[in-house]
Amino acid sequence: MSFDIVASKDTQENLVTTLKGRNVEVILAENGAAALDKIKSLIPQGASVMNGSSVTLETIGFVDYLKSGAHGWNNLHAAILAEKDPAKQSALRKQAVLSDYYLGSVHAIAETGEMIIGSNSGSQLPHVVFTSPNIIFVAGAQKIVPTFDTAMQRLKEYVIPLEDRHMQEKYGVGTYPSKIVIFNRENPMMGRTVWLMLVNEKLGF
Repeated sequence: MSFDIVASKDTQENLVTTLKGRNVEVILAENGAAALDKIKSLIPQGASVMNGSSVTLETIGFVDYLKSGAHGWNNLHAAILAEKDPAKQSALRKQAVLSDYYLGSVHAIAETGEMIIGSNSGSQLPHVVFTSPNIIFVAGAQKIVPTFDTAMQRLKEYVIPLEDRHMQEKYGVGTYPSKIVIFNRENPMMGRTVWLMLVNEKLGF
């Protein structure tokens, strides 16, 4: 099975309905530029923002925009990187899980509604599963697959080898799916808002 083909518009639109039933709001964007514009409109000035490592966020220009400081947000990632004391930096990373907004991506989306997120360190997972009140996932529509089983297959057989190569080239260390989250639904009792920004082009792995 090929894991890099952008899903049809019909499939994307069906996913809007499926995920709405799981308390996840899907926003369809035609391209990365449109996705970035929508993100800018979703996050108010003064909000604290944390982002996970993501080729998708880099590709649509979000990371550069965040670094620019032109947004009026509290960029928690920048504060962490600016702190050179290891103990203080570690403390900032832990505090950052309380960000008002967290942005990242997912590695696979099943047409049945499950979203799969693999992580080596697990640093982004507290945001995703509990701590941040607003989550924005950005994903290219090539990440949509028919079933939960094929979603897991996509992560293990397609994403991890590509991500491992990317990490080796960028940092000199590989990756491993040490922790895997199955985002089945968002419990409405939590009072959180979860968006999936689904982009009609191939983005990330």
